[in-house]
Amino acid sequence: MKLYSLSVLYKGYAKAVLLKAAYDVSSFSFFQRPSVQEFMASTSQLIVECSLKGSKASTKEQEYLCHVYMTNDSLVGVVIADSEYSSRVVFTLLEKVLDEFSKQVDRIDWPVGSPGTSQYAGLDGHLSRYQNPREGHPTTKVQAELDETKIILARKQNSCCAIM
Repeated sequence: MKLYSLSVLYKGYAKAVLLKAAYDVSSFSFFQRPSVQEFMASTSQLIVECSLKGSKASTKEQEYLCHVYMTNDSLVGVVIADSEYSSRVVFTLLEKVLDEFSKQVDRIDWPVGSPGTSQYAGLDGHLSRYQNPREGHPTTKVQAELDETKIILARKQNSCCAIM
């Protein structure tokens, strides 16, 4: 499970404006990284332009899943992840990021913002932290612990039955 891109955009009347983005392209070869990052940025903008206010959606693009969440005030979060990553965790992340962003960056700056001018520094930390979905979402962590406990109990039960 891997997150590749976390972006915040504003959907204006004419087009989507990229406000801030973080990328993890370390799994790609050194020479592919710039083009992969450009692909992710343009895909994010295309998805935002097709999205509606107040909507959440997931779209498959090649071997990636693109998750988008647009608030009613046209602030948009986009995550590009592999197909195994939990959409529940992704949308929790997007809600958190958009909430933080809207509190730290004035709404008047959204239509004219850019990655260089937006004063929000949380994306890299979130992208890193949420690489492990168990750490990012409490219910996912609890579910994983329950699954591990079930496996341990099943092993103990099998070993007890083998002794008898």
